[in-house]
Amino acid sequence: MSLHSDCTRKLLMAGASVAILMSLASAGRAQDAVPAQEPAREDVTEVIVTGVSKGTNKLSTSISVSSVQIDELQKFAPRSTAEVFRNIPGVRSESTGGEGNANIAVRGLPVAAGGAKFLQLQEDGLPVLEFGDIAFGNADIFLRTDLTAGRIEAIRGGTASTLASNSPGGIINVISKDGSRPGGTLQLTQGVDFGQTRGDFEFGGPLTEAIDFHVGGFYRSGEGPRTAGYTANQGGQIKANLTRKFDNGFIRVGVKYLNDKSIGYLPMPMKVTGTNSDPTWSSAPGLDARADTIHSAYFLQDAGLDGRNNRSVTDIRDGMAPKSLVFNGAASFDLGNGWALNGKFRVADTEANFASLFPAQVGSDAAIVSAINGAKGTSGTRLVVASGPGAGTTYTGLAMIVHTFNTRLNSLDNAASDLKLSKTFDAGDVPVDMTFGLYNSSQTIDMDWIWNSYAMEVAGDNARPLNLYNGNTNLSQNGLYAYGVPLWGNCCTRHYDVQYDIVAPYVMVNAQFGKLTVEGSVRQDSGKARGNFAYSTQMASFDVNGDGTIQNPETSVSFINYAAPKPVNYDWNYTSYSLGANYRLSSNLSYFGRYSNGARANADRLLFGKINETDGSVAKEDAVDFVKQLEVGVKYRNGSTSLFVTAFAAETEEQNFEATSQKFFDRVYKASGIELEGAYRNGNFHVSGGATYTRAEISKDALNAAQVGNRPRRQAEWVFQVTPSYNFDRLEVGANFVGTTDAYAQDDNQLVMPGYIQTNLFADYDLTEALTASLNINNAFDVLGITEVEEGAITANATNYVRARAINGRTTTVTLKYRF
Repeated sequence: MSLHSDCTRKLLMAGASVAILMSLASAGRAQDAVPAQEPAREDVTEVIVTGVSKGTNKLSTSISVSSVQIDELQKFAPRSTAEVFRNIPGVRSESTGGEGNANIAVRGLPVAAGGAKFLQLQEDGLPVLEFGDIAFGNADIFLRTDLTAGRIEAIRGGTASTLASNSPGGIINVISKDGSRPGGTLQLTQGVDFGQTRGDFEFGGPLTEAIDFHVGGFYRSGEGPRTAGYTANQGGQIKANLTRKFDNGFIRVGVKYLNDKSIGYLPMPMKVTGTNSDPTWSSAPGLDARADTIHSAYFLQDAGLDGRNNRSVTDIRDGMAPKSLVFNGAASFDLGNGWALNGKFRVADTEANFASLFPAQVGSDAAIVSAINGAKGTSGTRLVVASGPGAGTTYTGLAMIVHTFNTRLNSLDNAASDLKLSKTFDAGDVPVDMTFGLYNSSQTIDMDWIWNSYAMEVAGDNARPLNLYNGNTNLSQNGLYAYGVPLWGNCCTRHYDVQYDIVAPYVMVNAQFGKLTVEGSVRQDSGKARGNFAYSTQMASFDVNGDGTIQNPETSVSFINYAAPKPVNYDWNYTSYSLGANYRLSSNLSYFGRYSNGARANADRLLFGKINETDGSVAKEDAVDFVKQLEVGVKYRNGSTSLFVTAFAAETEEQNFEATSQKFFDRVYKASGIELEGAYRNGNFHVSGGATYTRAEISKDALNAAQVGNRPRRQAEWVFQVTPSYNFDRLEVGANFVGTTDAYAQDDNQLVMPGYIQTNLFADYDLTEALTASLNINNAFDVLGITEVEEGAITANATNYVRARAINGRTTTVTLKYRF
């Protein structure tokens, strides 16, 4: 994979910045000190580097921040990175999409259309992608947590508005190990009751007195936690970095290569009876909502046209298939006389495929025939098994129309740099820290949507595609009845290629008046979007498969209309600010308060109908969504006990478009609540956890006034997690509980998704000082937990079939870890 020319240009610019920083260190001699960014290991949970101008103690700053050590992650028995995020207080992570495609929100900020719109996922202080809700390009698809991670830091609200772009809700930052602690780890994990084998390694230490290194990664292969009928997860990543230490700082350069394939779980049919307010949820016949998926060994290829209207075949087994080559670097220098210079850069050459199956309609065989045939009627038309057992026989029973969400992410190349110059001085008797920063980024979004329509049976053990027959005439091709998605008005064959560039200077000032620290920051974001996009058009009688015969699906074929491209040409500007104060009453107790006004620029989702197709402009109110936040809290830590309590309130603007429902959003949301985080240790017993209470409502809705006052969909009042453990010398056992109370499926507040508690169990046994065997059970009690529903209501006291995503059922792994 070669770097694109623009990424090469950005890399050279970033390299020039680092060269400037290196020259500042030329007078410093090499030495053994730990780099300034990396705190001593015994203090690693105390010193934070995310959302602050320089590393500081958690009790000394007026932001809400949490830190999770990599050694603690396995206790959560995670099956994806998003499952790790569920254990961060204030974060609602809907982790039912597989190893990517999660919906992530903070403190009641909405997930109106998927992804993590108001939250930024970072690696080593810079964004994985500039925008967290790129359609079919969610940032977590390109992020993996393995042994190369040292810890995960997360801030909610606060300086996320001013020390990062497009992330007013918060930042989750995965911080890599850097080799300052010598040693390594070899780890092998095997699925016991599901198909997966995974190997991890990491190794680091000094190369010389002045140079540290670290290298690591993982590779895994298997069917995954649900029965897919094929190897659905296969691939891995490798990361490495070098740190050159000087008397007055350090320079670090790194590289990451991610090449992975993982199945993407989309909503699937589920059975619901009872009433909207008191529903009974269960699996559809033959389709276990906890252990199955509608993916099938009999449906491995999606043949049609590609993004250039040429014949193409997509392997459904590719699933979410990211490829990303990343170069990154950081430098930090004490320049003397109170001056310090810090810089970071990241350049990523990134592409991916997203191929998964979405049930657009579920019903009886007759209902599906009617939906496919439309105005033609159903007389003499039936469904016939296309392949697999019983091929050629008439099918009766529950069936579905399936749209292949076949999206080619040709380029998500991005580059970012963040340069900070700081000065510490005394203004009379008041210590002051002042930081001047400059952030630059460039994000390409180049993708093709090439969706097709199929009929399938509803089943979980290799569901069979169904052909549509009229008499003895086959109207389908192995289940495919249309090149395009006529059920949705052939909306979703399209191409767009847009580049988003951002320049953001910012200033942050901290002043300490005895026990009181006052913090203020302001940021000016200026951005521009340039590019083009093209919609679908219908081509009559086109021989897609090239067999010389126009078959029924080929009588009307969706093409990308390159003859009528639309421009993208708009700019945006907005100012963010954040004001906070922290009163350190004692070494163990502090109080804080903060008000922030941040924003998020909208990106590719504007192309679905919010852009002027004549000149490419966007209305100012559509280009940027603002978020206002207020938080006050108390922080307490005394020996083995810690407790952090934060009350918060937020007002959020939202312009969005959702592909699965074909809906636009133009709203304002309000949310308020309390966030709790704590830990306690007594001898060999330890417990940690958090809970968030949120009252949220739609306060304005320009498109549907009837929904004003309703609770946003999928927003529970309580989200919580707690992890108790006990150490019996060489054996540690514990549990991780993750739960939620009831939530509504949709914004009309009718169908209830019931609350649930998921229990994850773990046990670690030290066979020797260096060798540990672990047992992890995810969802040990096989709870059925619903996280997402397409439908908003059911017919009372009848059998209803809806499309929903549920947490995975019970899966068990054993791990052997060797430390050296």
